[in-house]
Amino acid sequence: MAIPSSKEVFIQGITSAGKTFRPSDWAERLAGVMSSFRPGGVQPGSHLSYSPWCIPKVINGIKCVVVNEKLRDYEPMAWDFVMHFARDNELQVAEACLLPDMPVEKKR
Repeated sequence: MAIPSSKEVFIQGITSAGKTFRPSDWAERLAGVMSSFRPGGVQPGSHLSYSPWCIPKVINGIKCVVVNEKLRDYEPMAWDFVMHFARDNELQVAEACLLPDMPVEKKR
């Protein structure tokens, strides 16, 4: 299996004090604000989907926003916005790489 070359930053919905961040839809709101920052720029209807560089996910029961480092190259101010959001709200941030789901084998 090839090692993924892209890196992501995981903004987790847990504060530095260990509390769940509120409001409960914070991840979707943040990713929605970032929807126009995408490969190829803004397209008609792009506001209707999340950018592939900023995706809300639930990982191990914790709401997160996965921010791809390509966003930093494309628009440094957008990158700064999400990083400052995490810092200002004292959210936990981890650098990692999201691996694709393994295909499920069918039982015979």
